[in-house]
Amino acid sequence: MHYDFKKIEEKWQKKWAKAHVFRAQADSTRKKYYLLEMFPYPSGKIHMGHVRNYTIGDVASRFKTLEGYNVMHPMGFDAFGQPAENAAIKNKTKPVDWTHKCIKDMETELKKMGFSYDWEREVSTCDSDYYKWNQWIFLKMFERGLAYRKASGVNWCPSCQTTLANEEVIEGGCWRCHTKVEQKDLVQWYLKITEYKERLLEDLNQLKNWPQRVLAMQNNWIGKSSGVDIYFRLENSDRTIPVFTTRVDTIFGATYIVLAPEHPLVLDLVKDKPQEKEVLQFMKKVARESKLVRTASDVKKEGVFTGSFAINPVNNEKVPIWIADYVLMEYGTGAIMAVPTHDQRDFLFAKEHKLPLRVVIEPKDKSISSAAELSEAYEGDGRQVNSGEFNGLDNQEAKTRIAQWMEAKGIGKIQTHFRLRDWLISRQRYWGTPIPMIYCPACGIVPVPYKDLPVELPASAPFTGEGGSPLGKVKKFVEVKCPKCKGQARRETDTMATFFDSSWYFLRFCSPKFNDAPFDVKEAKYWMMVDQYIGGIEHAILHLLYSRFFTKFFQDLKMIDFTEPFDKLLTQGMVLKDGEVMSKSKGNIVDPDSMIKNYGADALRLFILFAAPPETELEWEERGLEGAYKFLNRVWRIQENLKSNADLQVLRALHRTIKKVSTDFSEFKFNTAIASFMELTNVIYQLGADKKVFSDFVIMLSPIAPHFCEELWEILGYNESIFKAPWPKFNPELLIEENVELVIQVNGKLRSKIEVPRNIAEDKLKELVLKDEKLISWFEGKSPKKIIIVPQKLINIVI
Repeated sequence: MHYDFKKIEEKWQKKWAKAHVFRAQADSTRKKYYLLEMFPYPSGKIHMGHVRNYTIGDVASRFKTLEGYNVMHPMGFDAFGQPAENAAIKNKTKPVDWTHKCIKDMETELKKMGFSYDWEREVSTCDSDYYKWNQWIFLKMFERGLAYRKASGVNWCPSCQTTLANEEVIEGGCWRCHTKVEQKDLVQWYLKITEYKERLLEDLNQLKNWPQRVLAMQNNWIGKSSGVDIYFRLENSDRTIPVFTTRVDTIFGATYIVLAPEHPLVLDLVKDKPQEKEVLQFMKKVARESKLVRTASDVKKEGVFTGSFAINPVNNEKVPIWIADYVLMEYGTGAIMAVPTHDQRDFLFAKEHKLPLRVVIEPKDKSISSAAELSEAYEGDGRQVNSGEFNGLDNQEAKTRIAQWMEAKGIGKIQTHFRLRDWLISRQRYWGTPIPMIYCPACGIVPVPYKDLPVELPASAPFTGEGGSPLGKVKKFVEVKCPKCKGQARRETDTMATFFDSSWYFLRFCSPKFNDAPFDVKEAKYWMMVDQYIGGIEHAILHLLYSRFFTKFFQDLKMIDFTEPFDKLLTQGMVLKDGEVMSKSKGNIVDPDSMIKNYGADALRLFILFAAPPETELEWEERGLEGAYKFLNRVWRIQENLKSNADLQVLRALHRTIKKVSTDFSEFKFNTAIASFMELTNVIYQLGADKKVFSDFVIMLSPIAPHFCEELWEILGYNESIFKAPWPKFNPELLIEENVELVIQVNGKLRSKIEVPRNIAEDKLKELVLKDEKLISWFEGKSPKKIIIVPQKLINIVI
């Protein structure tokens, strides 16, 4: 007999919805558990990556419910962004219509999977009752000096006509349309995340339940570096070029310095020099390259000589000034000293351009007679050479001594620099949160009054994909009265980066209908922090960093009393097919809907969890799904042949499974938990089970196959939902095996093994051992002098 998964899954999805089984309400008498998966962009169809992410979360949510926690498990949609605008152009529709259609389609598919979401808490970031609070947050940041405008070079996609963050530039192209990215100067809005750099770095120490890999990525992105700003004086000038280095121990080996092509001094350095034309051409070329490509380790570095020189302050040597693509204004001072003998990148550059080399650190066990003998830079520790009064010092000690010496002489300053830069949030597109600022000829930049929020997107705008933000072409939106002087003014037409929307949505879920603030402080106090957050490793840097930044900002507003948003973090692996990540372009997509039609949602959930541990990549194989379906049918048939009483051996197997699965579920080891279910099923098929044993089995399986188990639970005669039942507890006494295996030694050497009852009497044990035919030959006809027994472990017979 096969179970009718289509009928059963539809039945229980309707019952859960009607009974509001997953509705979450704050209850101070119960321990809460807030489980959240990163909410999706509404593309219209869920893919196997979604299925995996949300199945992992759903099992954890249902398990915690069975353990007695008051669980909140919400879902929403990260609904703004360029793809909807592009789709609107392609399909000749409006982004709002396209997005809401996609949301409706995804809701239907997510519900088919049986996920335990509290849909009453659903939020969509494109709805004005959500993005109103984006604007409120922005104004609060503006009041505190954390939101500001500045002109800067940005990554610009000429196809999408918008700016891109560095991380949105993939191999020199736009991450959406792959068009080659250019550099462009624009005046735009930034958030001063650098104001929080020390806190963002220090508080990583609180995140004990995050993967080390993610913590390292956050740490590196913030990029705190301690070193020295060294003042190189321009030849025949009083002007200086500050150069930041973390390797001040190598300053005596600096044979040239390199500026970023964007460095403000470059144009002055090349003016009226023979190199001017070549330098300007190079600057233009670099302006078309993304910063990620410029700094990539596997890309050849290019540069040109400016025709100017600087003076190394420690030895008064004249060194040439170059510009090169691999130096960025964003890091340090936008200028580096090049020590080719002790930095591999500088070494390759120097070899390419025939620049001088000088060794200033030698290994302790070997001397380097000439820089010419080096085939690569020596980047290790050692002793100082060619370093004036610091010769012979250990280079680590020299770092401190040289830094102090330079500071005392006024030719350098001990400094700390951060890689982290302020967050560019301006986007030149329609489908995003309007930035709530007004430009008045008389009053300057004026914030929109709080009472006038939200600044809503106009219902329609011209979409062509060209010519900047469509908002700038909507006269009714742009033209506005100044809130201060009532004169004619214009609105900001840039919208916010969608990372803004997702930097605080976890707080909105606490009180999604709250109208007086972004969230109800009392509800947030009960539900936050998020106890378990689940999402892809691709969000390990920006989304998590921005969410941490917003949380600290809300703490400063005294709206919350915690410093970090997420307690535990799990980053699930990708779903592959034929060794490659599933994607439309590769034609290897597997549609979850077709799998549900053929095997049912519960079988799909079971396969996804059994195929691989959550953190690792999962190779899709339909045969595995067939196996999952067959296993569920095997479990289904158990209820047809239940006994009145279960054998002791079955009870022992059940309680071993309860103990193992309870631990596995807590540690997200769902694949090994399923293996335990399969072992228990085999035991039951051999020896049978009664209603109590099977009921406990079904409860444990229910987080993975919820529809299937709800139906079995009802067949077993229970009236309430299985998710009202308590998680079974194991009996420690039933974990103790009846028999034990003893090692038998003769004169201290292993000669045999024997299985006996755990509590066998010593005289009976001796009698059994002495009759063991395997041992008799080792006695050599002699009688044992002594028999030493270590209870339940070994017997040593002394001949």
